[in-house]
Amino acid sequence: MILSGSAATPAPTPAPVLRSKPSEPDFSAPHENPVRRNDRQLLIRIARVAMLNFGLEPDIPPEALEEVTVIQHASVHPRVDAECRDLRDSCWVSIDNDDSRDLNQLTLGEALPNCGIRILVAIADVDQRVPKGSSIDLHARHNTTSVYTPAILFPMVPEALSTDLTSLDQDEDRIAIVVEMGFEADGRMVSSALYSALVRNHAKLAYRSVAVWLEGEAPPPPGVAGSPRIEESLHLQDALARRLCALRHREGALTLETPEPHAVFQNDALAHLDLDPTNRARQIIEEFMVAANGVTATFLAEKRFPSLRRVLRSPERWNRIVDLAARYGLTLPDTADSKALESFLSLRHTVDPDHFPDLSLAVVKLIGRGEYVVELPGGTSPGHFGLAVENYSHSTAPNRRYPDLITQRLLKAALSNSAIPYTSTELDELARHCTEREQDATKVERRTRKSAAAALLSDRIGTLFDALVTGASVKGVWVRTFLPSVEGQLVKGGETLDVGDRVRVKLVLADPERGFIDFVREPA
Repeated sequence: MILSGSAATPAPTPAPVLRSKPSEPDFSAPHENPVRRNDRQLLIRIARVAMLNFGLEPDIPPEALEEVTVIQHASVHPRVDAECRDLRDSCWVSIDNDDSRDLNQLTLGEALPNCGIRILVAIADVDQRVPKGSSIDLHARHNTTSVYTPAILFPMVPEALSTDLTSLDQDEDRIAIVVEMGFEADGRMVSSALYSALVRNHAKLAYRSVAVWLEGEAPPPPGVAGSPRIEESLHLQDALARRLCALRHREGALTLETPEPHAVFQNDALAHLDLDPTNRARQIIEEFMVAANGVTATFLAEKRFPSLRRVLRSPERWNRIVDLAARYGLTLPDTADSKALESFLSLRHTVDPDHFPDLSLAVVKLIGRGEYVVELPGGTSPGHFGLAVENYSHSTAPNRRYPDLITQRLLKAALSNSAIPYTSTELDELARHCTEREQDATKVERRTRKSAAAALLSDRIGTLFDALVTGASVKGVWVRTFLPSVEGQLVKGGETLDVGDRVRVKLVLADPERGFIDFVREPA
């Protein structure tokens, strides 16, 4: 919550030592007419400079754009044959953010005998339009991910493709890779298959409107209303997703809530930072993507193909997580144990849901980063600690993530009994590159979010906030305020603090140009 400044004049305190030089690349390039600049233009400029400083390409290269033009003018007619099923009449829908235009997957649910459920996930066939080694592919390979900043999106695949020809747009026929999964009534997966199919998106839906309908708080959204088949399919998906979620958490998948704020503009002025909390519609997509990614990894292993796995090793700072749990009167084992950690998190979510995102953030920081590794035939990867799964790849967002496009090419080769499109050496290099580039993209996104937050707070110098310590090292201490949810450096008073501590802080600097937000610790 925001704590307003006291009406009484506080006792004088020593002036904090504010940062005079940036600890990251200097983004303070001069701009024209700073008095009349708008927030959107400022944040776009900062984002472009950030992309360059972290080694990413903000613009699609000219040769890639030329290829896009050729693709747009080429007549490609989807072919239905023995290797490509025609599933256009099935009640496929997409569920994504309100403003998403690069639609990567569709889902549908069908009832089976004995209360079973069949779930199908259709994944956009991006490789069909972006062949390996093309100029478009080389740009995607360089960045490895779409980069989302408050005022501008830098797409991995040119928007003329990712929001059109390789997007599973409503009322368009598209080739897709389908992951079919059969589940028992209790949520146990009993069958799976992968194949190519021609699909059609019958309703472009959004998380929020689907969620409030599923929760009985609103009528069916457009696209669902008036379609009993889609309505039944979504209810089946919702019921199964909740069972799958419960099963995974019993196995040690971690209950975490870490919504990232996104900027909301009124014209070109930054109005506020909005949060998209977890809801039942998001849970549908999350659960089925986890399941589909597991099926993909298992399929490649059975075909004796290498695969690019997404792994999260045991927490880097488990001892600190143990200390964090002890503050709440709970004891965790000395060695990392996902089931024990999940029991602690689930309890805290029940006891104090309002502050659970703060605890989640602290745990996420202490667990560490995920990475990509290559698993060769017969090998074993470390698995994913946070999801409590051993076989896991990224395959469901090939318009947005390069590892998913790599996996798609491996899948298509395995399905057609073709040669493996990558050597082991090339996959090892790509795994390292994708991990590093993901971290670079995260730095760009974090950097631009800081500038957006600083712009929002620039007229609130001296305001008091409650905050959570999110980082503590020799480089400094960082805190995140609760409302609005922004992160900044604690430039005074953080000597004894560690991740997970709660503090009261005062805002002393908000510099959008450099993305600096500085706080000093205030007495509790």
